[in-house]
Amino acid sequence: MLKRFRNLNLNFRMLVATVGLCLLTGCGVAIKYSFSGASIPPDAKTFSVAYFPNNATMVSPILSSTLTDALVDMFTRRTRLTQVDEGGDFAFEGEITNYTSTTASVSSDDNALLNRLTITVRVRFTNALDEKMSFNKTFSAYEDYESTQLLTEVEGTLIPEIVDKLVTDIFQASASNW
Repeated sequence: MLKRFRNLNLNFRMLVATVGLCLLTGCGVAIKYSFSGASIPPDAKTFSVAYFPNNATMVSPILSSTLTDALVDMFTRRTRLTQVDEGGDFAFEGEITNYTSTTASVSSDDNALLNRLTITVRVRFTNALDEKMSFNKTFSAYEDYESTQLLTEVEGTLIPEIVDKLVTDIFQASASNW
């Protein structure tokens, strides 16, 4: 009797899953969804990313290329869009506006315990298919590091971590309707 109930329960779940799948594939949805969290309009075919110059007062030689390459990589890996040199359906341009290291945590005797590397980027995103989705926004992210370390010792590790946060935020703002 218990085995028959389990089989009935399994058959019912399979029936519900099949009906749900049929309903989802049968309706014409205007936005294409993916497992990456992106909701790219079906008419969008291309994206372009202009080089992001470092216009901050303090400059790291690897930051501009790291950010630009990471943004290209994110859209290449997580969307079906094809990269073009300029004028993509999704077009990104901007600049790094801030690159600073500040004290993040102080001990009771006023000694720095942690420092914080902060990177700020201004992004101009143009959605050629839906101008309402275009934006000009500032994104900022940071990582903390031990005050016993020099910035030059840790920035090779911190910059990719911070850039990953920034690129994820930019991706979500431009390719997700959240």
